[in-house]
Amino acid sequence: MKKLLSIALLLTGIVLSSCEGEAQGEFFSIKNNQFWKTADGRSIYSQGGGIFKFPDPQTGKEKYYWYGVYYQEAALYQQSQEMTYGHNHFSGVTCYSSTDFVNWTYEATVLTAKELQMKTHPTWAGRMGVAYLPEIKKYALLIQHGQNVLICLGDSPTGEFTQHRHIDMTDRIGTPNTGDQTVFTDEETGKSYLIYSYGRGRNKIYVSEIGVKDGMVDLLDCVQIFQGESREGNCLFKYKGRYYMCASNIYGWDCSYAYYLVADDIYGPYTPTNDMQVMPGCEMDFAHVTQTGFFYTIKGTKQDLVLYCGDRWAEFAGNGLGYNQWLPLTFEGEENTPRFNSVSHWELNATTGEWRVGAENNYILNPSFEADRNAIPSNRKPVQEQLKGWTSEVITGNKIANFDKHSPQLNYFNTLEDRRIVVGEKSLCLHDTIPFSRRVWQVVESRPNIPLDDGTYTLTAMVRTEGTLTTSVMYAGEQIINIPATNGEWQSLDSTEVEVKGGRIEVGFRAEGEAGARLLVDDVEMKRK
Repeated sequence: MKKLLSIALLLTGIVLSSCEGEAQGEFFSIKNNQFWKTADGRSIYSQGGGIFKFPDPQTGKEKYYWYGVYYQEAALYQQSQEMTYGHNHFSGVTCYSSTDFVNWTYEATVLTAKELQMKTHPTWAGRMGVAYLPEIKKYALLIQHGQNVLICLGDSPTGEFTQHRHIDMTDRIGTPNTGDQTVFTDEETGKSYLIYSYGRGRNKIYVSEIGVKDGMVDLLDCVQIFQGESREGNCLFKYKGRYYMCASNIYGWDCSYAYYLVADDIYGPYTPTNDMQVMPGCEMDFAHVTQTGFFYTIKGTKQDLVLYCGDRWAEFAGNGLGYNQWLPLTFEGEENTPRFNSVSHWELNATTGEWRVGAENNYILNPSFEADRNAIPSNRKPVQEQLKGWTSEVITGNKIANFDKHSPQLNYFNTLEDRRIVVGEKSLCLHDTIPFSRRVWQVVESRPNIPLDDGTYTLTAMVRTEGTLTTSVMYAGEQIINIPATNGEWQSLDSTEVEVKGGRIEVGFRAEGEAGARLLVDDVEMKRK
């Protein structure tokens, strides 16, 4: 009897240990600023979509399914980064699956260009999501197609979707098309909604429940929840029973602040009324150089974690490397104010809902100077005198001012040749038409949830000099690194060890030179050694 009891206790221990291991989960690495691949090495092409949890048709176990659009230009840019493409060509809606939110498997192209007759009638197709409708036991894919909302149906999350109907939105909102749209599923109620804006100007945002009416999939209602400043990238998430409506500026698919409103009911009222707030933490690099794409709330065993899933569109190329940039949100105070955490490398445990900063995180914000879409200073939206995340000081030379024709330009637009060597469309530029002395710097310091621990870090940058510069240096704190003359060629500065004390250090560049001389800087990195 004792022997049987011992065996039973041993088996129980094994089971408990196994369950405990499953409950603990595992941390997996998420690296932004690069092109992502599936677990078996295939390139991931997925833009303007969303992630939804559905049962696996084979096992019945729930999985994450990630849908998005594959544009031909996405593959072209991944192959060669010197071009920015002015047009897009729809290839299909892709579907990937995962159990841990990090390692993804390609499932299928669930909606094809052939199904949309793109070759005979090419038009815009994008901004889509998928909802399950238990009334008809079908999966509904809603996508912008031309000037309408197209609904396609499939029998499984990975199954082929075929056209069901087009919806002309004129009778509902006054325009046949929606502005940007996403699909949000409230996992607590099982209901799914289309989140979208007015088709012209995009100064109104609406919520509609997705359901079945008269045997057809339809939008069951239409409730306006916002009217004011024009917004795009409309998307929604839920956290601790409250609904957060989010959007971006209308910057031509370029990066911007992430804005939000909050409500206790999905139909509102959302507060502050018609006054979207900038999400703290996104200010210095325009939300890690992204536009709002979609959100997903992971229900962990230890905590819920909201993921901001940003998109780098910029005409399908121009905002640096990687189309998908995923960042964790945290929440502050009694009001649960969302905070954006800009990290280039972090680790996620989708079982527990925990996250932590990765060992290869770059603590410099806007390190490749891609956040600014215009020549800075800029009188165009967004009106600004300084580069995002950086401060420029004129010691001698022309002053920096928006409305001064003599003002030096703080960023340089990379040529095709430049972009074969450095990342993206822009670089930092220290230059003037008269003799000058200038410094540009960023204070790198601990931020909420992203500590800058004391210790040794490595600092690198790409640099290029032109003309006669009497001074040309990179510095970190009291440490000065001389930049040699490169005679118009890009060079990588040797990795320099710098010491951080007190969770703060100033990193910057100084240049003095004759009229027309120039110091260009790109791809600044400061990583923990």
